[in-house]
Amino acid sequence: MKVLSVEANNRRHLFEVRTRRRDFVFPYAKADPAPSAGDRVAEAFVDPELGGEGFTFRLASGAEGSVHVDAVLEYNEDPSYMADLALYRLTQEARTRFDRSGLSTREVARSLGTSPTQLYRLLDPTNYTKSLRQLMALLYLLGCDVDVEVKERQGRAAS
Repeated sequence: MKVLSVEANNRRHLFEVRTRRRDFVFPYAKADPAPSAGDRVAEAFVDPELGGEGFTFRLASGAEGSVHVDAVLEYNEDPSYMADLALYRLTQEARTRFDRSGLSTREVARSLGTSPTQLYRLLDPTNYTKSLRQLMALLYLLGCDVDVEVKERQGRAAS
């Protein structure tokens, strides 16, 4: 996701980040280095070196820091991002267990009723088009029980 613009709000002690989808906030306290009353944000800009997927800020002291849009989405608990993050974590676990299993790619693909190419897509952590069903089947084949638990989030009220 691209950052369209960023504004430093020294009064509210946060960055206001605009994306195509919506606007987000990111508190100074989460940034590194953290701006303070004695060392305010002098400049904040969308950083082309981050591919437009983050911003860089400069403090009055000359210190600089950068924030990737993923940190902003995670702080704001963006529902789409959080779903992708859960899928990413499951994929990483499946990949680790597959690597440790000693099973061949062809053997696992055959057991799942799919092709080796599709298995590689399933194990690709950057592919978010896979289904949770496929991933759970793979984990089960690798000797894992997967329990899905729905619980209230701590710290924030449901919107």
